[in-house]
Parts: sequence; C-alpha cells; structure tokens
Amino acid sequence: MANRLRARVGLCSCATIAAALAACVLAGAPAAEAATPPQQDPFYRYEGATPLGAIAPGTVLKTRTLSYHVLGIETPVKAVQLLYRSVGELGEATVNVTSVLEPTWHFGPPPVISYQSFYDSLNPEDEPSYAISGGVTLGGLIPNVESILIAPALLGGDAVVVTDTEGEGADFAAGPEYGFNTIYGLRAALSSPATGLAATGKIGLIGYSGGAIATEWAAELAPRYTPEVNRLIVGAAFGGTLVDPAHNLRYVEGSSTWAGVIPMALIGVGRAFHTDLKPYLSEYGLQLYEKLQRASIINVLGQYPGLTWSQLVKPQYPTPESIPAYVEDANRLIMGSGGTPTVPLFIGQGAGGELEGTPGDKPGIGPGDGVMIAGDVRTLAREYCSRGVPVDYVEYEHLSHVLAALQWLPEAVSWMVGRLIGFPAPQDCGAIAPGNPLTPLP
Repeated sequence: MANRLRARVGLCSCATIAAALAACVLAGAPAAEAATPPQQDPFYRYEGATPLGAIAPGTVLKTRTLSYHVLGIETPVKAVQLLYRSVGELGEATVNVTSVLEPTWHFGPPPVISYQSFYDSLNPEDEPSYAISGGVTLGGLIPNVESILIAPALLGGDAVVVTDTEGEGADFAAGPEYGFNTIYGLRAALSSPATGLAATGKIGLIGYSGGAIATEWAAELAPRYTPEVNRLIVGAAFGGTLVDPAHNLRYVEGSSTWAGVIPMALIGVGRAFHTDLKPYLSEYGLQLYEKLQRASIINVLGQYPGLTWSQLVKPQYPTPESIPAYVEDANRLIMGSGGTPTVPLFIGQGAGGELEGTPGDKPGIGPGDGVMIAGDVRTLAREYCSRGVPVDYVEYEHLSHVLAALQWLPEAVSWMVGRLIGFPAPQDCGAIAPGNPLTPLP
C-alpha cells in the first residue's frame, strides 16, 4: 500500500512524470505503421444485425487489443479498446470507443482511474482512442501529452480508462453527452472479459477543463443511469469547469485569448442537438462556421482576439437570447440539472483570467480563469452541498485557466489518493462564498 501511495502521489512530481514518460516511450518498439483514422477504420462502425436502439447502453460491440502509443510510438503498455453502445445528446442510440490501459503491475483486481481528456476538438481524428492506437494529429497532441499524467497511475498499479468523451461526432461542449459516454464506457470496461476489471472495487473520476465537463456530468448522471458503476465510484475531482455555457459565451466575448471558443461551441452544441444555426449567422459567422468544422482548441486559442457575438450573427439577433433554438439548447447544458452526485467531490477553479486576456468585470458574471467562471462554479458547489454532497472547493484567486491546472493537479491527485485508500472525504461547504445565479434563460 505504501508503494502504491507513493506512486500515485508521484503524479505531482515533475521527476516522476518525466521518468514515467521516458520509460513508456524509450522501452517501446520503433514507430509502427500509421494508424487508420477513425472515420476510415471499420472498428469504429457497428454492423450487427440487431438494431442499435435495441441494445442496452454500455454493451460491448467490438474488442481489440493493441499497444498504447505515445506520439505514434509503441510502448510496452497494453491497451484494450472497446466499441460500445452509447447515447447521444438527444437520447439517440450511438456507438463510441473507450480505451482501457493495463497497469504495469497489480495484485488482484486493480482500482480504476477514469481519466477524462481535455482534448477539446471538433475533429474525430483528435480523440484519445486514435492517439492511443498510434494516430498523430495536431489537435491530438493533447491526449498524447496527457500520457505524462496517465503514466504514474499505471506505474502505481491502477488501470486507466480513457473514453472518447465527445463521441464519434466530436460534439464539443455538449456536456450530458460527455457524461453518458463516460459512464457507459465504464460499464463496457467493467463488463468486458478482455479488460479483467469485472472484480474492480473502486473507481476514481478525474478531469480538468474539457475533462471536467465529462467528469462532472458522469458523476451527476451515474446514480440514475449506471447505478452498478456509481456504487464503485469513490470520488470525482474536476477543475476549470464549464457550468453554464450561456454565461461563458458572454464571459469570453472579446477576450484576446479565448474568444475563438465561441464559434467552436456553437458548432459543437448545434451538432449535438441537430440544431441548424446557420440561418442566424452573418457572412463572417458563416465563414468561421465552415472553417472551424474540424478545428481543435489549438486552432482557435489566441487566433480570434476580440471576437464578439455581434460579428458572428445577423443584426436582428443582437443577443444569444434572441435565438430560441440557442436558448433551449443552452438551458439543457447547465450543470446540476441532470441529477445529483452521490460521491465526494473535489473542485478547483481559477479566478485570475486577466492573465489570459479575459476581464472579470462583466455584470452578473465576475471573475473567472479566462474561460470558466468562478461564480458559476461556486454556485454549483454550494448547490451540491445543499443536496448533501461532500464538496471540497478550492479557488485560485490569482491564477488563470492554464496556471490553475498546475496548482489543481497535485491537489486533485492527493485528494483522490485519499478516496482510493478509504480516508473520510474532507468538505468545506460552510466556507464556499456565494456565486452567480444559474437560472435558465427565459
């Protein structure tokens, strides 16, 4: 137990991270043949005779075993990939892929770390499963870099489950879909004989930014939709969280760094809800809409400084609230509206967004980390506290989104170690300051 504890806490150590990554890459074989992109790979398609809608969510449809790749280079780590039945934003039957990474050692059934990637992309080729199978793309650099976060858990004896949280359509920012893909991916991982996880006794959820969307919604939806998975979850740690997308659109409008996520989110949410927003867009808005159809977060950060809503839409739609379809979709994405977690939560949030070019002086919004809003996160935390959920909330007053991640990560890992060991969860519900109203748009 002591060795496992040190290995897990080692995730906080730069030396351990570097050593783990080096071991994974340098011990591996030379680069294999280029992986087949998901949209051309038959593994990603269901071709069975039974209608997909008649199959229970979380059912494994296909299985393959391969080496875990980092930047296209094979490592000695075994990865089991599962195509499984999932659920889209509107409840439609979908398929998705999750990847189960085998720990370097373990005695008995290993605990599971469900790691939700922050790959944030509208391109299906940027999803983690493709990177794990050996694919290399610009947007896919994020799940490749995340290997430095995953390696210490594998060295510590934990299995790591990494799901394509956005689904095969790359439905960026569609929160509930992220959650469904995560919980049904875990159901698939636990049920597959190929993973050896059937007897697993503990699962920890962890994710930052885009990974926080999946982590929070998974914790929120699991009690209702996958109770057998939920009873194994010992805690959920997330940071830099998108609580109310309608607020975030107003917050990042005009930002020098983050304004480019506005068209990305409109594309992703419209895609998930099958909502056609093109009739509302200006000529420039249509140009961006077409240009960014397969963009990743790497393609927009800092590249559309000062971008505003009025530049994207026709004059007759001066505010997002003037588009009924947008209002309906945005209201369904407010966290806390789909259920209540039954597990302890660790939540971290930055509030120094000026460092990343986003002022924190907009009425009703206030400070954030540059892209996520501290007041919204505090209100979510307080709401869960009122529902009886143990919440440990930390606000990094002077740190931006990127810098807060560096502070949050070691704290989140330390907190998760406590949950996996079985220590009582700390909570500071009485000390969380009031935040912003999370009232749905009229």
